[in-house]
Amino acid sequence: MNTNLKLGWIGLGNMGNPMVRNLLEAGFKVAVFNRSKDKETPLIEVGATSASSPQELIEHCDVVVTMLSNDEAVKEIFEDKTSGLLSKSFAGKTIINMSTVAPDTSRYLAMLCNEQQIGFIDAPVSGSVKPAQDGTLVIIVGGKPETYTHVKPVFDVLGKISIYVGIAGVASSAKLAINYLLGLNLQGLAETVLFAENNGVSKDDMLSIVNEGACANGITKIKSTAILSDSFPAAFALKHLVKDLKLANDAGLDSPLAQPLLDSYSKAENEGFGEEDVMAIIKSLK
Repeated sequence: MNTNLKLGWIGLGNMGNPMVRNLLEAGFKVAVFNRSKDKETPLIEVGATSASSPQELIEHCDVVVTMLSNDEAVKEIFEDKTSGLLSKSFAGKTIINMSTVAPDTSRYLAMLCNEQQIGFIDAPVSGSVKPAQDGTLVIIVGGKPETYTHVKPVFDVLGKISIYVGIAGVASSAKLAINYLLGLNLQGLAETVLFAENNGVSKDDMLSIVNEGACANGITKIKSTAILSDSFPAAFALKHLVKDLKLANDAGLDSPLAQPLLDSYSKAENEGFGEEDVMAIIKSLK
């Protein structure tokens, strides 16, 4: 594997931290930037270096990855005129945005980068904390094919597969689509378990019926433990799914279940479940 690319990483949340660890373990040199500097310390202890700003990061790295919470945070990192990624001329560099953002945002960032002769890839991921730790994410890639080829060694460490889907923005659309399916899956699982319980079927038995039959899938099996224990520490916080469903709605998703699904998860967030795992939708539906 080619680990000669010098990498910069912005965003050290629940996903970013283990992803950087995997890159360091694979032999990449990684510099990090995070506004909360305490999150950098554990990575510096295992070989990362720290940058004082996004501008400094891209100045000294070949490829910079952003893994941030929303469109506004990503745009700020790119556009800040004093210390942003595009605050000076960095022609020949490459930026990968792995944050989940609107397709329009990805197209906008690609345009800005193209104007400065910087390569741009949008590469949102399917998978939460455990796949990030294990390096088994599904990475959805949009951008120029030659740019994808250039940075593919990074994706080979972070995921079990990277899937090239087209120009910048297309990957963001694919990510919103898969998260819509995630929401449908978990809403359906929650409703199924609650209906069964209300009619005398235990949670344990109903989940066995689901997971041993044709309706089983990876997410029903993963989330069964949380349902049985009635404990929902955030692998993927419910508030983030609300954000993604809103982005999908803004991008034109108008299928029959789209608005009811958004309404259901928005209600759960308003009830105080936003910081819990997305499977906490079952608590709102009770």
